Amino acid sequence: MGNCNCFTNSKQAVAEIAPYDFIKSTTAVQLSGDPTSSSTLYIHFALLYKTRALQFAPSDDPQPVVQIGSETISGTREMMIRFIDVKLPQPPLVVMVEEGGETAALVVKNVGSCNIEVWCGILERMVRWSDDLVTRGGRRNGDPAMGSERMEVKKFQKSYSQLLEVMVEHAQMEERVLFPLLETAERGLCKVANEEHGRDLPIMNGIKEDIKSIAVLDTGSHDYREALRNLSTRLRSLLEHSKEHFQEEERDVLPLMEALELSKEQQLRVLEQCFNLMQGTHSDLFSSFIQGLLPREAMQYLDLIMSCKEEKLVASMLHRII
Repeated sequence: MGNCNCFTNSKQAVAEIAPYDFIKSTTAVQLSGDPTSSSTLYIHFALLYKTRALQFAPSDDPQPVVQIGSETISGTREMMIRFIDVKLPQPPLVVMVEEGGETAALVVKNVGSCNIEVWCGILERMVRWSDDLVTRGGRRNGDPAMGSERMEVKKFQKSYSQLLEVMVEHAQMEERVLFPLLETAERGLCKVANEEHGRDLPIMNGIKEDIKSIAVLDTGSHDYREALRNLSTRLRSLLEHSKEHFQEEERDVLPLMEALELSKEQQLRVLEQCFNLMQGTHSDLFSSFIQGLLPREAMQYLDLIMSCKEEKLVASMLHRII
């Protein structure tokens, strides 16, 4: 893992935006539309998962048009995604939603649990990266892009700081939006969860300070190697706890949100409040965040964003990853 950052630059190739080895299709696909329109950017993003032979022709038409072979389609997002899935089945992007539309539990799953899934995925890579640093014990990894050992640790430090920002926003979203909502239904429901947050944040901040200390140590010293071993152990422990937290949310929080039976309008307000508290996740870190999801999950997350955010903001977010 020592040869790349866990959070990457937004100026990426298509293969990096859609990093899935099974995307082998070279089927020629043409997309035209207004490059500043959220609808065009949404379809553009979806097509990056489907083919490596995408041609985009800018136009003044806010409604995107897709041509695959001799067939052309334009219409609603849902209609176009279904057409794309039929013509290019892998990976599937269509999300099957039960009758009745989005539920409060689904909102929580996509806004809340997606953060945990991305967190665990990136944290797993950071654990492997730290193990690699321990194995090399102060020696460079041979990748000129990473620079010296000390420069690599600085990159590691930056990646962890960004990851920590995502998780702090996730915790704030739960504490300020979801937990108070559940507490209105039954007092004391979220006591244990709040206690966990109070315990976990100092641990995560402590790891951040550990990395900061390692960055100034002599890379050839015994203290440096020992500090790396301790860091690797702490990261591995944090990963296991995060996975447990994710499983607890799936088991405990989602059923409670479903039991609230919120109206469509109430669900939309919850969604807006959640997104408003996740400014970093949906701005500078959005590209890295969305890459941490599977294709179908990413499209469903974008659907939620487009349901409650204004056109210009959605277009700006999508533009970051395209």
